[in-house]
Amino acid sequence: MRQAKFITFEGGEGVGKSTQAQLLAARLAQRGIDALLTREPGGSPFAEQVRSFILAPGTLKHGPLSEALLFNAARADHLEATIWPALDAGRWVICDRFSDSTLIYQGVAGGVARDGLEALERLVVGERGPDLTVVLDLDPRDGLGRVGRRGRTAPGAVDTDRFEARDLDFHLRLRAGYLALAAAEPARCVVVDAAASTEATAEAVWHAVATRLLAEPG
Repeated sequence: MRQAKFITFEGGEGVGKSTQAQLLAARLAQRGIDALLTREPGGSPFAEQVRSFILAPGTLKHGPLSEALLFNAARADHLEATIWPALDAGRWVICDRFSDSTLIYQGVAGGVARDGLEALERLVVGERGPDLTVVLDLDPRDGLGRVGRRGRTAPGAVDTDRFEARDLDFHLRLRAGYLALAAAEPARCVVVDAAASTEATAEAVWHAVATRLLAEPG
């Protein structure tokens, strides 16, 4: 049995993280690798409750530090209830967002001190972080355009959530933060161009997974 791997997808709004995570899980299954798909915030019953609270249009205004604390509360339960048991059982885990989102959204773009967020990450995540983080990169203008089209066409679509509704400068800071993160941690992170077609993006993701985690040519 291959050692279980933990893969995360990161990026700004509308980059296609959920789609690419699903496509990767399907391709791993073709190789006989069982992968658990999960997400943040969410992924466990308590964490899903926190997600609903954070993203609900009626939730009262609160600052980025409060958001970071809520996300980490959800993450602690997600890890204990879902991610770590799956890894311990030999299953791969693919997560749509993880702790990097807190560092970038609430830290780089939101202004919360990085050392405080890193201290929270050490407490909650410890040494069991992702083996590979795929950063899907896309001009925020294009990403927000995708979000708008998705919101208009999805059955039962709800109002744009509080993160998608932020101004363009916020989203530009997100992109810069993710690219800086990937440059600082090249052994863990790979940047994939999300402006390409869904299929081409999926091939680039697979190449990263195959070469880095499966020791295959891709």
